[in-house]
Parts: sequence; C-alpha cells; structure tokens
Amino acid sequence: MVFKKLVLMMMGCLGCAGQPTEPSTEKTESKSLIDESVVVTSPRVKLGDGRYLAYRERGVPKNISKYRIIIVHGFGSSKEMSFMASDELLDELGIYLLIFDRAGYGESDINSKRSLKSEASDIEELADLLELGSRFYVIGVSLGCYPAWSCIKHIPGRLAGVALVVPFVNYKWRTLPKDLVKNDYRKQLSRWVIWITCYARGILHWWLTQKVFPSASVLDGNPQFFCERDLEVLKNTPGYQLFTQDGLKDRSVFNSLCSDIIVAFGKWDFNPLELTDPYPQNESSVHIWQGVKDKVVPVQLQRHVSQRLPWIRYHEVPDCGHLLVYDTAVCEAVLTSLVLGEDPPLYKPKLADH
Repeated sequence: MVFKKLVLMMMGCLGCAGQPTEPSTEKTESKSLIDESVVVTSPRVKLGDGRYLAYRERGVPKNISKYRIIIVHGFGSSKEMSFMASDELLDELGIYLLIFDRAGYGESDINSKRSLKSEASDIEELADLLELGSRFYVIGVSLGCYPAWSCIKHIPGRLAGVALVVPFVNYKWRTLPKDLVKNDYRKQLSRWVIWITCYARGILHWWLTQKVFPSASVLDGNPQFFCERDLEVLKNTPGYQLFTQDGLKDRSVFNSLCSDIIVAFGKWDFNPLELTDPYPQNESSVHIWQGVKDKVVPVQLQRHVSQRLPWIRYHEVPDCGHLLVYDTAVCEAVLTSLVLGEDPPLYKPKLADH
C-alpha cells in the first residue's frame, strides 16, 4: 500500500538502514565545550546560534594527525554509524575522523531553520570550534551528501577534499534528462514523500506509531530497494533505535526527520549539475563512490552526474549496492583515494565513456 512504499522510501531508500554502533574508547578533555545543563554521553560544541552539536572521534589524536576528516551521516543515522575502515589504516595514514550528529539527530539540538546553507555552516563552525585547521576533508554518506554538496558550493575554500558515498539524487535538479527519469518510480515516490511530510505529517506519524496494523520497518527485507549484498548487511544489522515505534513517538524526533527530507528533496538554491570545477589547479579533489547494484540510487543516474561533472573522480563498486560503508575494503579505498589520490583499478568504471 501507499504508506508501506512511502515508509520504505523514507527509511530504507534514503540510506537509513540501522547502523551498528562503534564503541568509542576515547575520552574528551574539552569540558568547556560541553553543555552541562543537559545529560549527554558525548562531547558537544556550542554553535553561534546557541545550538549544540554532539560528536565522536576515531583514529589518531587530532594534534598529531596528517589528515582531518569529517563524516556526515545519512537519513535517520547518527554519529554512531560505522565507517568500517580499520584502526590499522587510520594509524598508518595518520587519519583523524570526526563523526557528528547532524542537527536534530542523536544528541544534537534541532535546527528549526534547517537549510542547505545551514548544513554547510554547521560543518564549518564545528571544524573551527574543534580547531581542525583552515582546510579539512568531508565524507558524505547517502542523504548526508546534500550537506557535502552544500559545502562544495558554499565553502569550497575550506575543503581539502570531498567524497560523496552513494549520494542521493534530487529529482528536482533541473538538468536531469527526462528520458533518464521518466520511468523511474523513485521520482514519483519522492514527490509523495515531500507531499505527505508537508501536508499529511500527522497521518504519517500515526501510521508509524500505531500498533493496530503492521507498519513498514526499515529492516523489511524488501528486494525492491535492496540488492542481495545489502540484504545480507541488513540481516546482520541491529536497527537504529530512532526507528522503533517508541523512538518515533517523540514528535520532535519525527519532525526533525521530516525537515531533513524536505530540505534534501525540496527546491535547492543551486543545481549541483551546473557547478563548475571549484579546484581548477587541482588544489583539492571531489569523488563519487557508487555501488553498481544500488537500488536506492540507480547507477545510471550517478553515471550521468559524473558525465556532467567531469572534474569529479568517479568510482564504481561492482556487486555492491547502497550500503557501501559496511564494506571495509571499500571504506579504506575511499580514504586512500581521498587523501593520497590513489585510484584502485578494481573500482574504475568499466565504461567506454569513462
């Protein structure tokens, strides 16, 4: 039924499949940056508008790191998402990872004025408060790529490099060819998602939290949205607690998820497909990583994006779908390509026009 498809689109198709938790073993000494009035388990920084962003750290200590990377999680995820690069590689390359809860997620405050620009501003301010330096790297995952696109547009000079991992595509981007998307059912589903979150949000909230009729779960093994490799990941992945019925009963949590959907799939203040190369002197690089069997974002769309933007370094992962961040080899290839400029032959698109 319609609600079933909508929920699957919003929760599964937006890359919010339950994220396994990576326990942090590091203690944070930045006591002055933590909001003492709220009981939280993670360090937080206070932004200029008074909101707090929570974060966690991985890799080598920041003060001895060679590369400082901010990871931007997708829809319905959090800073507890796994990015399955080994600690050995992080140590070897001298990589410091900063993973934060975007506004309204996890232990970060809601931003009632969320926008494309505010997402980029949050990242820039977070980097400054934690003293990451004048330039830093950004890795966006799935729906978390819209903040990364915004960074490319609004703060390109702060970026040492960007990796867009299975980036979602907004069907409202004006220059998407009609013949490429006219028969794509995801286009119509995205329209329904926007409509219901704007005009029937109460009904959607009731459907997700009621217990009379079974509602869709993010871990529904629906092959319409997940390839076999993804289904294997989902089978062995505990669902993120945000998507339990109890978690969604919190109206502020639900509304924050809706605002994320509306900004991501609404009208943008720029068209990524019309961006010019922000790094003509190769002072930085932008990468796209796409699973060939991705059923959330079709590989054909991603190939079109890479053709329109030849300055982006495009990588395809054979036999994989949307959940690339659960593959250690892929995560490590993303890192080495981003910071060292290495392009593993295994992930070179096997296309004549690439």
